[in-house]
Amino acid sequence: MFALLRLRFLHHVQNYYLNPQNALTFHLYFIIPNYLACSPCLSLQMPVYISEKIAEMLCNFEVEQCSFSKLRQFHERVLSFSDRFVKIHCKHCVSEPISALIVIGLFLSFLLGMVCTYFHVLPTYQPAVRTYTVHESDDLVAKCNVFYGKWIPDESYPLYNASQCPFAERGFDCVVNGRRDRSYQKWRWQPKNCEIPRFNVQEILGKLHGKRIVFVGDSLSRTQWESMICLLMQGVQDKRNVYEINGNKITKRIRFLGVYFSSYNLRIDFYRSVFLVQPGSAPRHAPKRVKSTVKLDKLDDMSKEWIDSDFLIFNSGHWWTPTKLFDIFMNNLPDRGCYFQAGRSLKLGMGIASAFRTALETWVSWVESSVNRNRTRVFFRTFESSHWIGRNRNSCKVTRRPWLKTKGRDHSRISDIIIDVVKKMTTPVTVLHVTPMGAFRSDAHVGTWSDKQSVADCSHWCLPGVPDTWNEILLSMMLSKDGVTVQ
Repeated sequence: MFALLRLRFLHHVQNYYLNPQNALTFHLYFIIPNYLACSPCLSLQMPVYISEKIAEMLCNFEVEQCSFSKLRQFHERVLSFSDRFVKIHCKHCVSEPISALIVIGLFLSFLLGMVCTYFHVLPTYQPAVRTYTVHESDDLVAKCNVFYGKWIPDESYPLYNASQCPFAERGFDCVVNGRRDRSYQKWRWQPKNCEIPRFNVQEILGKLHGKRIVFVGDSLSRTQWESMICLLMQGVQDKRNVYEINGNKITKRIRFLGVYFSSYNLRIDFYRSVFLVQPGSAPRHAPKRVKSTVKLDKLDDMSKEWIDSDFLIFNSGHWWTPTKLFDIFMNNLPDRGCYFQAGRSLKLGMGIASAFRTALETWVSWVESSVNRNRTRVFFRTFESSHWIGRNRNSCKVTRRPWLKTKGRDHSRISDIIIDVVKKMTTPVTVLHVTPMGAFRSDAHVGTWSDKQSVADCSHWCLPGVPDTWNEILLSMMLSKDGVTVQ
């Protein structure tokens, strides 16, 4: 019976089983019934033994140069192994009536064999460590796109200790706030077709001597600003030579913060501008529901302070939501708040996406007319992936490991608008498209490990963490001629 089955399968091998994985499945189907046809052989060691032998054969099988002749040799080796195995271990074959009684055992043992094969065979030819990968999209493909790749474990991370960095907010230091596991700190971003240079703080500080770096945006921008300062402080022996120029404590309530590295004449500033354009009060005779406005045609009044810089890094997005704009809760009751304005006209019916695009076009006009392109390099970071869950995405659950799939978080309407607007600019602007790479990192958010533990947070990131990767990429672009390091 099994000899006939063997011949029929070999006939189909030439037409179908050129895939080594299909070949492996075929041999498992053949060997296990042969093995179970012998009653003395019914033991739990069978699946492990078979899987080890198949693994040994796979190691000698040249998968990359698969041909029928080589596959036939592979089949013959496995079949020979099966015959020898049955002869050695099965001295008393069971008659057909009795063998029918072990059909259930055959089926269950086959399932067990497949499970054991998975654990014993796959590590032979696949990495044992799981990685989390984002693939390239057609509209962003370049010779090297550092924002498409995978997260891989790296024990050399983190690059600093947040509790030893005076510029890392207590609210972002998850370990100090009670988080026990630190695995979220030990992931490194590996681009698909190139390498991000390993962080060399002394080399970076030397090249940034005499420069001014300016971050403009919301609290996510402030997190990146804090991350960069903590990273660069690792190369400063006397930490007293790094200080906030006005002696201010790091807090979200201050619109301007500036840190000076006196040994390197390096200044790194942050300006809080959540919309990039001007917020304003409600116009006279406006409806009662209008408490304030966003003036889409006027850039933030602090913009004149951004100009004198060598590197400008912008972000915006997390405040362009209904809950941040329209739905404001006063005394636990919903209240209508902030609406859009262009010139003297209120745009009560304008959608958020249209308003965001209009605000970006105002920003574009400012960049084109005010920024010295011979000195200043401009960057714009896309929307940072958040991991709110639930029907209304108002629940937060931080995982122990990154998500296996992006679950749609690798795309953002805000990011798409940013990319589209920047593409049409005449002044060179580099987009830091961090949306896809952050989509997996459901493990790296603040969660309840903040200075306000009663409120979960699946938007902001722990430090050290994901913002450090943004800065590794940003610094490599800032210090390279073309903005991307290709190796």
